[in-house]
Amino acid sequence: MAQKIKVIYENEVVPYLKETFEYKNIHEIPKIEKIQINRGLGVNAQNNKVLQKSIDEIRQITGQQPVVTIATKSIAGFKVREEMPLGITTTLRREKMYTFLDRFINLTLPRIRDFQGLDPNKFDKNGNYNLGITDQLIFPEIDYEQVDQMLGLNITIVTSAKNSKEGLALLNKIGIPFSK
Repeated sequence: MAQKIKVIYENEVVPYLKETFEYKNIHEIPKIEKIQINRGLGVNAQNNKVLQKSIDEIRQITGQQPVVTIATKSIAGFKVREEMPLGITTTLRREKMYTFLDRFINLTLPRIRDFQGLDPNKFDKNGNYNLGITDQLIFPEIDYEQVDQMLGLNITIVTSAKNSKEGLALLNKIGIPFSK
């Protein structure tokens, strides 16, 4: 079954970007390559209960098992020891990526209090968009009763755009609401 976002991309976004940026080759047109979801645990990383709870939350949000990120070397200033868990990460591609993006745009973003649109200035020079979520309760998959502690997460939407202008046009046309 084709995802709604993928159909919008193929039928509306590709012709729009091809005309707007005057691409000669269809492979030049930017597309979403992957969505990276990260959560740094900081001082909570040593607490196995918090680590396991975070793994379960990210699994519920993404539908995919996250990977625990481990420190490669000790840093005394940060009280980090080698092979100590630091956070969790997962990468979504293909169908799971489109499913997550559709749920994020249509279910999650409207649940943010006083939402006026995402900040369009959070693109890097390569057209990738970075977004910080401070409260995991905006995701409908997370049960309010099960949350012990408010932990945020970072979402990076990686695109094949050459610059931030192309990335903004791509994500805006797909349906991500940006503030003016």
